[in-house]
Amino acid sequence: MTSMSRARVARRIAAGAAYGGGGIGLVGAAAVGVVLAEVRMARTAVGNGNSGGRVPTADGRYGDGYGNPGEGHEPPLRLAILGDSTAAGQGVHRAAQTPGALLASGLAAVAERPVELRNVAQPGAQSDDLDRQVALLLGSTTPVPDVCVIMIGANDVTRRMPPTRSVRHLSAAVRRLRTAGAEVVVGTCPDLGTIEPVRQPLRWLARRASRQLAAAQTIGTVEQGGRTVSLGDLLGPEFAANPRELFGPDSYHPSAEGYATAAMAVLPTVCAALGLWPAEEERPDVTRREGFLPVARAAAEAAAEPGTEVTAAMPTGPRGPWALLKRRRRQRVEPPDLPAGPVAEETRSRATTTNQDG
Repeated sequence: MTSMSRARVARRIAAGAAYGGGGIGLVGAAAVGVVLAEVRMARTAVGNGNSGGRVPTADGRYGDGYGNPGEGHEPPLRLAILGDSTAAGQGVHRAAQTPGALLASGLAAVAERPVELRNVAQPGAQSDDLDRQVALLLGSTTPVPDVCVIMIGANDVTRRMPPTRSVRHLSAAVRRLRTAGAEVVVGTCPDLGTIEPVRQPLRWLARRASRQLAAAQTIGTVEQGGRTVSLGDLLGPEFAANPRELFGPDSYHPSAEGYATAAMAVLPTVCAALGLWPAEEERPDVTRREGFLPVARAAAEAAAEPGTEVTAAMPTGPRGPWALLKRRRRQRVEPPDLPAGPVAEETRSRATTTNQDG
């Protein structure tokens, strides 16, 4: 499928989400049925893995060494994580290895300010759970997060949620968070074609479905004022080349190295959303094939290339809204120490028992 064809499919899905449609499929019904049968077999294999269904909790403050507000320093930045098991960090055993902890630690280092992390992601969640997760964040007594990172979509594909419905829920969540004053970065649907238990020739169908949803998610997110980062390499080429190194013990969820790879891709966009990236880095670099494109074309290109960022540019154009496509240099992140204070004691001692389902 060409880039223009992928762009047209993504635009149709996003348009269906905006106008209430629900009948646009990602792949043919018969093909989806075969893929789902294969995925169920994969889940059986996943269920025999060693992740134990326990997700370490990493909420708390990171970067305390950068001072506290009482001493004339700026207050901590507030980072929230929403989504499914990938956002929660299922598959690793230490809080410091979860994507939330890695992003909080990296953000603190770039901003030279402490970062307060709150993770409301739910393993097994589909996009229709985002409404509940957003309500948890905005309905609490704590201030609105400065930036929210959402990772969602894999379960929507495997459980056959209509893509228009999936994008509609994601767009609504982004809109609510942006209206409340938070910056939003969405890690789009990962490439399910590289899950080890799924065999060829069905992998290409899973890859196609994943990329189509990722592109449609990008359009919906950008149109609501958020930014996206394609997470194809969360379960993508690097994982396919190094499955024993980059997949976790259950062969489905990432390992600590896999989560670090994803965090390295997302961190620069999180920093840019908060105005923390150097100004010269915000200009398109033609040597990295960056530039302004119609949003559907940018979404299709990003879905095909892991780690690519898409953000809104011009609101109108001859082919609809335009977006800026960037291929940012990844920022190395190191596993942090656990946060200090009362929350850390809970973090060290508490793990949430969840299902094994994505």
